[in-house]
Amino acid sequence: MRDSIRRRLERLTERHEEVGRLLADPSLQGRSDRFRELSMEYARIEPLTIGFQAFLTLEQDQRSVAAMASDADPEIRSMADDEQRALATRIALAEAELQRLLIPKDVHDEGNIYLEIRAGAGGDEAAIFAGDLFRMYSRYADNIGWRVEIVSENRGEHGGYREVISRIVGQGVYSKLKFESGTHRVQRVPATEAQGRIHTSTCTVAILPDLAEIEDIPISDADLKVDTYRASGAGGQHVNKTDSAIRITHLPTGSWSSVRKNAPSTRIAPAPCRCLKRACCRRSGKSRPTNRPPPASCRSVAGIAQSAFVPTTFRKAA
Repeated sequence: MRDSIRRRLERLTERHEEVGRLLADPSLQGRSDRFRELSMEYARIEPLTIGFQAFLTLEQDQRSVAAMASDADPEIRSMADDEQRALATRIALAEAELQRLLIPKDVHDEGNIYLEIRAGAGGDEAAIFAGDLFRMYSRYADNIGWRVEIVSENRGEHGGYREVISRIVGQGVYSKLKFESGTHRVQRVPATEAQGRIHTSTCTVAILPDLAEIEDIPISDADLKVDTYRASGAGGQHVNKTDSAIRITHLPTGSWSSVRKNAPSTRIAPAPCRCLKRACCRRSGKSRPTNRPPPASCRSVAGIAQSAFVPTTFRKAA
């Protein structure tokens, strides 16, 4: 093992012991956030500490066997040679495992997630497929011991979901499900098919980490540009009379979001502005993201409520 890796493992072992003493400190009672951080750090370092102690034990055994290899008895030397070969293999495997554990992990790996499944091409069969996917993930979560909470759902006419958003709570949820994001496809004879033909249906799956909540970030209204739009055309009841859409742009970062509304946009502008300010801060890197829901006055505005909930819906200027 290289000296740099050994020194790093020794520092982590010392930190593991230090965190253990901090967790036993009576002054930590009543400080749930600090206790949670230390507990997570302790659990993250513990596999490395245990693996390093096992590695040191194997090295000690190897030195003992090396002393036996110089014994005068030929049988003992033969046994020592066999043991040395076995120990060399075990030490190599232990070292490779320690190096794997030292690889930096995603900061969200141990956190909870939001699972979003949307039906794509395929009509009613796509909605049924979305329901099958959601049941699959729910069963998997139940078997591991995770908790599934449905945030919102839009059921299909023949079963399943046109859209379902759920929150999955448990240890290491994001690390196990983060690669499930993307388009899923199924080819089968659906229950809605009377002639036995094979249909192809698709669903999209999005895995979003559940991030820690932060305080509101004050941003000057001068950093926001609000544009309103009206329909144009030959005629109609509301053409050229009613502001039917609004776009809010965060000038320093170029992030923006558009919302359509059948009522005059000036009535709903203040609430989206408050939500956009938080979201634009997230895109500009001024603070950590938050999954805090938007104010009640903003939840009726399609798009803004979702963009305050899912930062990726905001566009970034080129």
